[in-house]
Amino acid sequence: MSAGTGDRGELFVDGTGGGRTDGATAGRTRRAAAGAGRAPAGGGAAVMFSDGVPSPSHSPAAASGTSAESTGVPAEGTRSTALPRARTGPPRRGSRRERKSGPKVAQRIVPDDLQPEALRLELTELGDAFRAYQRRPEPDLAVLAELHDRKARAFTRWADVTDDASLREEADRAAAAARTTREMDANRRGVPVDGEGPVVERLLTRGQGVHTRTVLEHVRTGSPCPEAEARLAVLMLTLRAARAGTGNVTGQDLGGWLQGDAERVLQELLDVGWLLLPEDVTADDALTSRPEEPVRITVPTLLPTQPRPFFFGKVTRARLSGWAQKVVGDRKLRKKKAGAATRLLAVYTAAHSRPGGCLGGVGEDAGLALDEVAQFCGLRPEEVAEHAGLLAAAGWLEEAAAAADGRLRGRLAERVLPLSGLL
Repeated sequence: MSAGTGDRGELFVDGTGGGRTDGATAGRTRRAAAGAGRAPAGGGAAVMFSDGVPSPSHSPAAASGTSAESTGVPAEGTRSTALPRARTGPPRRGSRRERKSGPKVAQRIVPDDLQPEALRLELTELGDAFRAYQRRPEPDLAVLAELHDRKARAFTRWADVTDDASLREEADRAAAAARTTREMDANRRGVPVDGEGPVVERLLTRGQGVHTRTVLEHVRTGSPCPEAEARLAVLMLTLRAARAGTGNVTGQDLGGWLQGDAERVLQELLDVGWLLLPEDVTADDALTSRPEEPVRITVPTLLPTQPRPFFFGKVTRARLSGWAQKVVGDRKLRKKKAGAATRLLAVYTAAHSRPGGCLGGVGEDAGLALDEVAQFCGLRPEEVAEHAGLLAAAGWLEEAAAAADGRLRGRLAERVLPLSGLL
């Protein structure tokens, strides 16, 4: 590094020649000692580097104890090049706990000073209730409709208090949502809306009714044996193994479904390969198995490795199986000693009835196709009317169904409306 004197007497250091720098440093020290105690003339001396920026420690402001930035006047003979200052930001906000907003409902904050107090508490509780509903494992449309009703009433009062038009619009939307949700719930359960007709608590929803008819069609076209007893066993075992191809069955189940034909039918299904039992279990073992030790059955055509004939979850499978068990085990049908074909007809008519109990569709499609009914039940078409008469005698149908023009027409009795498949 080299040092020299500028045209105004400042000490100049150009950064080359280490020896000359030492001399310049010594000279500067002597001049500083000689000038001690008096102010420098002409603005004082400052060390200048080759880029023209004075050393801050030798600037006039530094000598006087005042920063050049505070005076706003650059040192004489130097360029005004201020060092960058730290950026000043807004004051730091409080902690997360301090920033926590008040209670919310429908993305709106409920003011702490909202009056009346009862309204503020209702809005707070309503927000909590909606959040609790969202955490439910399964939806309940009846509960959701009631929440929308509460929201409509609360937001209407809030709008009256604050004269906020947007709150009134929110109340109107909540009222509309309540109506729609209630209609959806009624549609799912087959309950008439607005009090029209009898209120019936259905065992199946409309969607589950669709799944039921899919299973029945699978049995109608895919049963390995044509007679009614085998078809009844195929239906009930299919519902047990519908999801994974396997299920549990007890001797009480088989005896209740097939009565005195249980052993023969079970062996027949084993012989054709439609049904499999564990290697160390025989048909007799299955017929004597107790509820605490059920027998594991396998239906190969329903295993996940095979094409799936239907798709539904665990809850729906259990609901469909329970529905079929309730139909087949109907008390009045047992009292009349109804056989397998009659009970299959009870299953088919219930699954293919509208909410009011009428069989089949409306208009030209009213009633059920007689040949399909007969095939499902293991009967000839001309035999269906006889078994329909047995159902009427057991109080399953309001009156003997009419079998004419290739259709079976009739209506479920009121006592079995809860079992309707909700066409």
